[in-house]
Amino acid sequence: MRKSRIATALALALTATFALSPARTADAAQSIRAADPSVIRVGGTYLSVQSLNGGIAVRQASSPQGLAAAPARQVWSDSRGRGEVWAPEIVVDGGRYYIYFSAGTGAAHRMYAISSAAPDTGYTAETRLALPDDKWAIDGALFTFNGQRWFVWSGWAGDTNVEQNIYLARMSSPTTATGGRYVISQPREPWERVVGNPFINESPEPIRDPNGQLHIVYSANGSWSNQYCLADLRLRAGGDPAHVWDWYKSNGCLFGSHRATMMAGWDPTVSVDGPGHHSFVLLNGDIATSPPAGPRFPLMFHAVPKGTPYSWSNRFWYTGTFAWWGNTVYSRANVPGATSDTGWGLKFFE
Repeated sequence: MRKSRIATALALALTATFALSPARTADAAQSIRAADPSVIRVGGTYLSVQSLNGGIAVRQASSPQGLAAAPARQVWSDSRGRGEVWAPEIVVDGGRYYIYFSAGTGAAHRMYAISSAAPDTGYTAETRLALPDDKWAIDGALFTFNGQRWFVWSGWAGDTNVEQNIYLARMSSPTTATGGRYVISQPREPWERVVGNPFINESPEPIRDPNGQLHIVYSANGSWSNQYCLADLRLRAGGDPAHVWDWYKSNGCLFGSHRATMMAGWDPTVSVDGPGHHSFVLLNGDIATSPPAGPRFPLMFHAVPKGTPYSWSNRFWYTGTFAWWGNTVYSRANVPGATSDTGWGLKFFE
């Protein structure tokens, strides 16, 4: 009984903490002209990181919507000529702020990390992550699941740009990988191969559902096209994150702008094209604080305004919402193990 009361109290507290009023969830609010948002909440402050001026900048505001007007404070500059700086991701681990990002040129892109005791100052020099197999890597994120740190990213199987897969590796610390890399998703479904050269699975973002199961929500189809969309990987109950057949993929996009690629029962966007590379706005960026079932919760994603030519330069950050969606069946054919899995899915709202 005591455990049940604690769980109920926690769920109510999380709902109060994360839920947005209807007036703030009706429409996505266009904000920063940029790509690849990463937003977390620390206490009552929302923090975002972005690639800016050849380095990384942090913004702070009292709401996700307020980030657009907040000053961007540069916390790291590419003084060593690492190359293109892509998709920084911020998280708090052990009371310390870590920002992960990809840097390099062409096939040289690798993951790096900087850290600080404060959100917007005092960051260390970059440390290159020695990920298993040392291949092209972007869009990395750190998370802890069932007491084990993991790192998830998008990368190549070899040394050529054929397709981008989603990989996992165990971490013995926020900056040290241990063991092998494990592929958990490849862009092999027809709906995620509408636009290719290369075909892509990228921008993986972890979250934990109300049953405690792990999800990795990722972007599919070319980021240079309005076919870009979000899809879901759900780890089966009791599954091993390192075992590819313990993962079930949504049967289509869950957030996209083309009905033909949407999962049955999910509708395309109305106001934006090609939504993708999102950020669940979690307390400390920690999936242990993932919200419960119930109302909608904050989401940040990038997209292009409907009616505007789709290009990387026309991407904006948008504030939207998401909600857990129960009894969602993900099915597959001609693969080992069970052919379907029922659990929580996600609905996304502009």
